[in-house]
This record gives sequence, structure tokens and C-alpha cells, in this order.
Amino acid sequence: MNEKTVLITGGASGIGRKTAEILAESGKNVIINYRHSQDKANELVQFLNERFHTNNIAIQGDISQLDDCERLVKKSLEKFPSIDIVIHNAGPYIHERKKVTNYTADEWNYLVNGNLNGVFYLSKLLIPQMRKKGWGRLITFGFDRIETAPGWIFRSAFAAAKVGVASLTRTIALEEAENGITANMVCPGDIIGKWKELSIAEVEGVSDTSSPVSRPGTGEDVGRVISFLCDEKSDFITGAIIPVTGGKDVLGKVYKI
Repeated sequence: MNEKTVLITGGASGIGRKTAEILAESGKNVIINYRHSQDKANELVQFLNERFHTNNIAIQGDISQLDDCERLVKKSLEKFPSIDIVIHNAGPYIHERKKVTNYTADEWNYLVNGNLNGVFYLSKLLIPQMRKKGWGRLITFGFDRIETAPGWIFRSAFAAAKVGVASLTRTIALEEAENGITANMVCPGDIIGKWKELSIAEVEGVSDTSSPVSRPGTGEDVGRVISFLCDEKSDFITGAIIPVTGGKDVLGKVYKI
């Protein structure tokens, strides 16, 4: 009766994948949502099933689209009696450096829909069934210093959407506390490339002189925080915005044009 099911959006690779491993290891069933990475998602599900003997599935869907979110939830609830934890890991990003006026309307909407509206769609669909159980966990992703609504040069659409997610996360925390549902935001630091899927043990002895803790950050660093927030006894932590940056001032280096 205490078995929990987790939905991780964009969970086929990167930090989402490492988080899936950590949560499956703790005995939770995992739904891996993916947009295009079908092969990676299926490979991860097979790995989780064989390694941790939990019940895991992969479901395609673009969380920026309401119809896809509705289909994702419907297919998930055909397989599991409930979705107890939602990890909003998916977050579209445009790497090209652009000033506000250089974004097209389609690019702007793509980033806002994928980063902000997707959180709203899934929250609206899943919170009512969490209320029925009197328990739920929502985890969103932000960036360094997001609680101050900072400017982020050349990243206006992404930053604006994520700041909106920070406020939405705290609003949900306030509105749903009486229903046993917590909502928190985790803000990974400068964790890029291969480091996203590595464990802390795998970077032992690796030096990063730009980090105050002198080592690279990993997916496990973020996944451990998420796992803690999902614990039964973490119900007193809600509306929190938690940086996982190794003490590095991530935005400070990007302010100059």
C-alpha cells in the first residue's frame, strides 16, 4: 500500500535518468516520459526493471502540449493506480545566444510552453488525484538565484519561464499543504554533458578549479536532493528553492555581453 509511482518528464537521459535510477533504487516505480528519445527511454526502463526489480515504463509525450499531457496521464493511470510524485525535469532550451528582440514568437512560445505551461498542465491533471490520497510530491527545476528573479542575458524566454515556475511552485506549496502535498524547486548548478549521468563516486579525484568544492557536480548530487524531498518524513519542507551548485556563482560569469 505504501508503494509510490514517480513520473519524470524528459527522463530518458541526463539528470532525469540519474534521478530515475536513484528513485528506483529506493523502491519506487518510475514512468519515463520522453519526447524523441524512444531508444534511450526503453533502454533505461529495461535497466531499471532488471537492476532494481521495480515496475517501470516509458511513455512518449510533449509536455508543452495539453493534449499530450492528458494522454500521458491517461496511459500512466492505466498502468498504475496513482501518480504520487512528479519530477518536472523536462525543460526546452535554445543554446543560441539571442537578445529578446531576436526571438521569434514561435521560439518564445516553445520555451514558455515547455518550461512553464507544462508544469501547469500536469499539476492540474495530477493534483486532484493526489488530494484523494492525501499525499503527493511535486519537484520543479530552476536555476541559480531564481528566487531573486535575476536577468539572464541572451536567455530571456527560458529565464522568464523558469521564474514563473518558481512562483507557481511556491503557490502550489501554499495551496496544497493542507492536502499533504509538497512542492519544491531544485536548482542545479553548472552540471553539463557527461557529468549529468555520473555518480559522485565516479568524479572522485576529478578537479574543478572553478568550483568552491573543487570537484564537478553530478546527476547524483541533484538526484539525492530530489530523493530526500520525496521522502515521507520531508513533509515539513515545502515551497523551498534549493540550489545544488557546489557554491559556484553560476550566473555571475554570464552577465557580461
